[in-house]
Amino acid sequence: MSQESDIPQNDMSSATHDQLKLLVVDDELDNLELLHRTFRRSYRVYRASSGQEALECLKQHGEMAIIISDQRMPKMNGTEFLSLTTDEYPDTIRIVLTGYTDVEDLVDAINSGQVFKYITKPWKPNELRQVIDQAANTYRIVKQRTHALSQSLKKEELYNSITTTIRSSLDYANTLQTVVKALGQAFDADYAVLYPVDAIQPGHPPQPVTYAKTDDSIIDALAQSGAPCQELVLDKFPHDNIALTRLAAKFTYRDTPLASIALYQIAGTWDSNTINLFNSIAEQVVMAISQAKLYNHVQRQTEQMQTELNVARQIQNKLLHQVWPDIPGIKIQAKCQAARAVGGDFYEVFIHPQGDIWLAVGDVSGKGVPAALFMASAISLLRRELSISQPPGPEKVMANLNQALNADLVNNEHMITMVLVQYNPTSKELVYANAGHIYPLVWSQKNVVQGAAIPPQPTYLREGNSVPLGILPRWRTEAGRLSLNEGDALLLASDGITEALVTIDGQQKMLNQAGLWQLLLEQTTGLDLKHLLVQLNTTDSEQHDDQTILSLEVAF
Repeated sequence: MSQESDIPQNDMSSATHDQLKLLVVDDELDNLELLHRTFRRSYRVYRASSGQEALECLKQHGEMAIIISDQRMPKMNGTEFLSLTTDEYPDTIRIVLTGYTDVEDLVDAINSGQVFKYITKPWKPNELRQVIDQAANTYRIVKQRTHALSQSLKKEELYNSITTTIRSSLDYANTLQTVVKALGQAFDADYAVLYPVDAIQPGHPPQPVTYAKTDDSIIDALAQSGAPCQELVLDKFPHDNIALTRLAAKFTYRDTPLASIALYQIAGTWDSNTINLFNSIAEQVVMAISQAKLYNHVQRQTEQMQTELNVARQIQNKLLHQVWPDIPGIKIQAKCQAARAVGGDFYEVFIHPQGDIWLAVGDVSGKGVPAALFMASAISLLRRELSISQPPGPEKVMANLNQALNADLVNNEHMITMVLVQYNPTSKELVYANAGHIYPLVWSQKNVVQGAAIPPQPTYLREGNSVPLGILPRWRTEAGRLSLNEGDALLLASDGITEALVTIDGQQKMLNQAGLWQLLLEQTTGLDLKHLLVQLNTTDSEQHDDQTILSLEVAF
């Protein structure tokens, strides 16, 4: 049975915790005793008289710094014994004692047992001490390098874990859970509690986020012990009958507290190296939490903005989706499709009590909420102008709108293009004014439907044109006039229609007014604006501008 050296009382001072363990294996008891007396003052010496006994000693006492083994032993020689120790104790320094000089025997010993050196019997004590001291130094260097490599790998693993957290989990709640788990696992903690400063759910107090390696029976009690106050501390933390070691720290970003963490370990293996390792990854943890907080803040703002946009879209839809009474002999259609949640395009259909039909299509420069606000103002002012008992002509209404909106449009660097049409169903007279908008067009829809031998040609309403609203302090023009016939159609559109991208001969090209006219000629079963918009948006490309279209048809 293996024996550990008995250290005399007067030698206790030399038996420090830094003494390395030395195992000597020889079937000759005199050699064992001699080796024991030689090294007992400098090493903790263990003895075994056979390979099997030596393996039992290793199993009981763990890794040895140095093993000195005789080569020629019964049942199991030194080479066989040493080869059985290499996998479990790779850092151990192995030395072979042999009384033979057989070359093959020595080569086999070195190759199979990873032998540091071999010593021939009888050995010289001073030379043997030098070899053992050299082996001890080599062992210490190997362990230091192994420890440094282990710390480096652990640091890299922790860095990778935290970096993965930053890249893979932007959600605040998931990030907190991932951070506490990653730190708990990386530092071999039995328990970990993260105390965020900001709550996961707005309007609720922040709650600790926990991790437990196996048993979670005390994690809730630990979480309730409160966030640590120290910047970084390694101390003892007794809890009930359990003696815990605690590693506690705060995470701050630019002097702003983000969270605190407390790691707990039962085994108590943490030391100053643990603190250094923790300090090295603290910046990554701070980055992960601060980035998640920012993302969470942006998400809440986005949700709030989306809610507000939904309300704005509902208001705009109510302004645009009008209902007008059926007018004998007249068919009116209108469609508006915003490029964003809300847009700057608008149309207006106003049936005056005296019978005139007012039609308008406008386009506020820009998109989104600013354009939508000016759109709402323009519709409101337009309806006020048209609601009086004797509204002025289109050119005067446009001048009044420019006067009311000019200051705000100029200050906010916006403008409005708009076409306004007044139609009298009795006289079939059309009066119109245009503020820099694309030209309306009139054609015989009757000839399109009936398939006339000579295709109809469009009439573009080019008169009554002037600059967009918001450009000049005073807006003026002479109204244009035209009479409609039975079966005629009038179309007002925004530039989102004529500038839409359509596929022509396998290539995407801008529609333009000529292309719009070709689509209108295809409406042989009747003018359908909804179908027309579908034709314009068949490609996968994004709609870049608001699209508004309005038509009036005289029955035939």
